Amino acid sequence: MKAQLQVTVLSAKLKENKKNWFGPSPYVEVAVDGQSKRTEKCNNTHSPKWKQALTVIVTPVSKLIFRVWSHQTLKADILLGMATLEISETLKANDLKLSEVVQTLQLCSDRDPKDIVGDLSVCLDGMQVDAETFATAEREQASVPNGNARQNGDTGNRSSRDTSPSSDSEEWVIVPNGHAVNGKVSPSLSPGGSSASRPPRPARPPPATPRRPAASPTSSSSSSPSELSEGPPSDGSSQASASGCSNQPDDSGAGGAATAGSSQTASGPKPPETSTTAALATTPRITPMSNGPLPPGWEQRVDQNGRVYYVDHIEKRTTWDRPEPLPTGWERRVDPMGRVYYVDHITRTTTWQRPTQESVRNYEEWQHQRSQLQGAMQQFNQRFIYGLQDQLAATANKEFDPLGPLPHGWEKRTDTNGRVYFVHHSTRTTQWEDPRTQGLLNDKPLPEGWEMRFTVDGIPYFVDHNRRTTTYIDPRTGKSSLENGPQITYVRDFKAKVQYFRFWCQQLSMPQHIKINVSRKTLFEDSFQQIMSFHPQDLRRRLWIIFPGEEGLDYGGVAREWFFLLSHEVLNPMYCLFEYAGKDNYCLQINPASYINPDHLKYFKFIGRFIAMALFHGKFIDTGFSLPFYKRILNKPLALKDLESIDPEFYNSLIWIKDNNIEECGLEMFFSVDKEILGEVTTHELKPDGGNLQVTEENKEEYIRLVAEWRLSRGVEEQTQAFFEGFNEVLPQQYLQYFDAKELEVMLCGMQEIDLVDWQRNTIYRHYARSSKQILWFWQFAKEMDNEKRMRLLQFVTGTCRLPVGGFADLMGSNGPQKFCIEKVGKENWLPRSHTCFNRLDLPPYKSYEQLKEKLMFAIEETEGFGQE
Repeated sequence: MKAQLQVTVLSAKLKENKKNWFGPSPYVEVAVDGQSKRTEKCNNTHSPKWKQALTVIVTPVSKLIFRVWSHQTLKADILLGMATLEISETLKANDLKLSEVVQTLQLCSDRDPKDIVGDLSVCLDGMQVDAETFATAEREQASVPNGNARQNGDTGNRSSRDTSPSSDSEEWVIVPNGHAVNGKVSPSLSPGGSSASRPPRPARPPPATPRRPAASPTSSSSSSPSELSEGPPSDGSSQASASGCSNQPDDSGAGGAATAGSSQTASGPKPPETSTTAALATTPRITPMSNGPLPPGWEQRVDQNGRVYYVDHIEKRTTWDRPEPLPTGWERRVDPMGRVYYVDHITRTTTWQRPTQESVRNYEEWQHQRSQLQGAMQQFNQRFIYGLQDQLAATANKEFDPLGPLPHGWEKRTDTNGRVYFVHHSTRTTQWEDPRTQGLLNDKPLPEGWEMRFTVDGIPYFVDHNRRTTTYIDPRTGKSSLENGPQITYVRDFKAKVQYFRFWCQQLSMPQHIKINVSRKTLFEDSFQQIMSFHPQDLRRRLWIIFPGEEGLDYGGVAREWFFLLSHEVLNPMYCLFEYAGKDNYCLQINPASYINPDHLKYFKFIGRFIAMALFHGKFIDTGFSLPFYKRILNKPLALKDLESIDPEFYNSLIWIKDNNIEECGLEMFFSVDKEILGEVTTHELKPDGGNLQVTEENKEEYIRLVAEWRLSRGVEEQTQAFFEGFNEVLPQQYLQYFDAKELEVMLCGMQEIDLVDWQRNTIYRHYARSSKQILWFWQFAKEMDNEKRMRLLQFVTGTCRLPVGGFADLMGSNGPQKFCIEKVGKENWLPRSHTCFNRLDLPPYKSYEQLKEKLMFAIEETEGFGQE
């Protein structure tokens, strides 16, 4: 029975060598049943710690060989010590189950087994056998003559760098004289012995010799392996050659490697065995771990160097690995062109590659890991800026098209790949460029807070979001697009803003595409190197993301996954570039301790480019920032109210100072604050000589303003400057000027379809009942709103438009899980108030549905803070 065993090499404690000042650079080689795997090296230490897991295929009677080597740069690696571990003994001691079993092994010198050079700690996991299987394996092991010495890789000294365990293809063979042979001359061979160098893997296997000639009495103790070739046994079991020159026990515990005479076919009389004359043991390269029959069409052979290989007469190929029967549910078939393929009837898939038990197991593990990632990706892919119904409505209503109607004779179409093109019926031609944008590439952007829209007739007008007015006069030129046109009512329209932003992104875009090759294992570093190597304007081209080894064409899906995975990496607080805004707030802000990475400013410039690319190409990122950070991106001034969303306790302290007389309370405060970064406490003066300037009733307003500004930007000025340097190279901030912070969060992170039934099911009430008329009006109001308005209502109460994976049931507050709450507070003329730390909405007892709708809409659309009344 073969099984997969995970061997975790934990640590070692080696005997110190006073001659070596710097210490060894140890690594561990694990060998078992012809397999050899190694750990990474630890530099210059006598107490290495690896904690590295290695997976090997073993049987219940296998023996693990651990060798600790010291890596050498200019000469051969040095063997520091070795240890063995019998799996059968370990299974017996642990009730035939290896589940995180920690073993401490004594390392012995290769020259003297009694010389202890240190200890090695390993952990065995993932193997369990039943008593019947274990007993069968032990009986089979006992029935093999002389213990069936296996190729566990037991070696003596290594004499050159070529013997370093750098490849699993070179396996070591034990001969009874205690020395190792690896296709080269053994150190114990007589000078007259012939040496057999290892040939390259044959394209066509050598023919098998039907019988093995007996060794001549006059031959040396190192007979040529080519004279010892023999055909494969019918039962497929391994063969061992005769040797009687040594009485030393071999490393596998057998007294010798002599094979019973009945297993040989000699062509001449058997020579007398003496202490000086014997045949060399020719052990196969890989001893088969299974004694079962080979699959139909396969044959086992031995080459001239005694190595076992297998011949597939059906596909006419050879392999070193013993073939296994097809896994359950698989079938071998041949197509009309004579090509062999394999069918998996369980998953209804086909493949050219012959499946094995291990490959099927690895694929199932990969699928399990992939399914965990797909859960997060599925939620990520459900995000959008506005829903499909809104898009259809925007298409039907020309008011929402920032470019207005097409000129006469033009038609807009979409090809099979989703790309938009334009047809000119008058000239019977097509083109990719929008005829409405031709000649507009040199237009300057509008001033801050302005937006251009079009009427139903295609006449442009301009919206001033600062004053909430509209006009036909272009603020850039002072010219009117229509004399004495009808006045248009001001409306804050998020969809129109998004379409206008997309229009300017189209104007800034560059032709063709750029290729970004990244590996999933080194996604962060690969993306950093490539994005920073491009010219900033090249990042406005169409993205073509390539994951090596994964075939596919990127028509948006691969780029979307790249933005998701990379944002998950670069915004990870473990890299110390960003930190959570608070204990109960999982939005991100710049970490003032990021300077511990000497290249942190380069990384912030890279992240600035990456965030700008996400906005420019209309992709979403996995994690969002704090609202004050979005305000910085929009170049909007920060207020004291912004501090409440990231540090409510600090904000409440400042409000208390503002509302109370600090002189009567006897508070002694100065224009200086203490800050702690990485355990180091420093004092920051809010103004020159602030440490000696006391805060009084007259200057406390200035103190509150300065300390709030410091708290919102403490120690991150250089990082913020580097971020915006990279951001503006790709997307100038002026193109985002007509968005507010909450709209920018939706642009960057997207929003999900809000399930009204789930919202109602997971809402609790205080001083209201489910049947209260105000509650019934509230849900009627939420039902009548579109998804964008529901998102803004959710933002108003919880502070974010994004829901956790479990929906409203998993909403988090400052004290852990906190469901959406509606509480009866205030008078009927009050505005609704929200408490984002507790996901609570204070809803006054309004007298009518119209009054509730008016107050809620005003709170959602117009208010900047959450405490207006």
